[in-house]
Amino acid sequence: MKTMNSSMISEFVLLGLTNTWELDLFFFFIFLLAYAAIMAGNLLTAVTITLDSHLHSTPMYFLLGNLSFLDMSLSTITTPKMVADFVRENKTISLWGCMAQMFFLHFLGGTEMTLLIVMAVDRYFAICKPLHYTAIMNHRVLRGSVLLSWAVGFVHTMSQMVFTITLPFCGPNIVDNIFCDLPLVIKLACTETYVLELLVIADSGLLSFISFVLLLISYTVILVTVPHRPSGGLSKALSTLSAHITVVTLFFGPCIFIYAWPFSSFSVDKFLSVFYSVISPLLNPIIYTLRNQEMKAGMNSLRTQHMSSRKTF
Repeated sequence: MKTMNSSMISEFVLLGLTNTWELDLFFFFIFLLAYAAIMAGNLLTAVTITLDSHLHSTPMYFLLGNLSFLDMSLSTITTPKMVADFVRENKTISLWGCMAQMFFLHFLGGTEMTLLIVMAVDRYFAICKPLHYTAIMNHRVLRGSVLLSWAVGFVHTMSQMVFTITLPFCGPNIVDNIFCDLPLVIKLACTETYVLELLVIADSGLLSFISFVLLLISYTVILVTVPHRPSGGLSKALSTLSAHITVVTLFFGPCIFIYAWPFSSFSVDKFLSVFYSVISPLLNPIIYTLRNQEMKAGMNSLRTQHMSSRKTF
């Protein structure tokens, strides 16, 4: 036991995306700009919804504001470290830094997964039960749904991390990815991890797949219902649904591929990780904001108020 303790590793080495200095420098600027755009786009969305009384009191936008906060947080867990590693010779992360990264990655990911389901339920009642929509999706239900999302995310990450942090790591310590993630780190443990591997597949992979299928079914039901609605609301409903379906696909697609077969060696996994942690949070504000007339009106209203206040002073 004393020999094992003395050989326990204290850090992991992240291989990153490339092995060439020129590409590392190129990706440094690309992902630095992407992270700045993620923070600016999602922050603009969240601030607009918070300060605009009409948007803040509308269930869909209340949930969208929470989604923007989750996207900013999820990207912050991985992207700044990844950007810094592009210009570092030694791409290392401490053992407990790695554990913290995995904890928050799955905490926020599980929360966002649940929130997307809540947003699908919101769209179902808005389109299929319009007369009862405001009564069903009241502020108490919305706050409860958001708290439930955070609770599900916490249970989701704890059910896996409580076993992962007790694993012994005595080498090797090479993680072939841009950040620490459960499937790759678990494989490095110097003990039998078969049961934990099955837990990750069931908890992350199977759960993501089932949730994605249920969401597709719910959207199909809504699309079947939409043609029976007045034509004025038809185009708006289809526009909103297309945005939701795009976001759900962007979020769940990489998750299913990474975690449904997490212990097979796919070289594409690290690129899917980039998609999951960078591309999806970058595209969400574009999909929801730039294509949404109410969000544009809210931003224009805030800009007008800001200009008026500046003229006053």
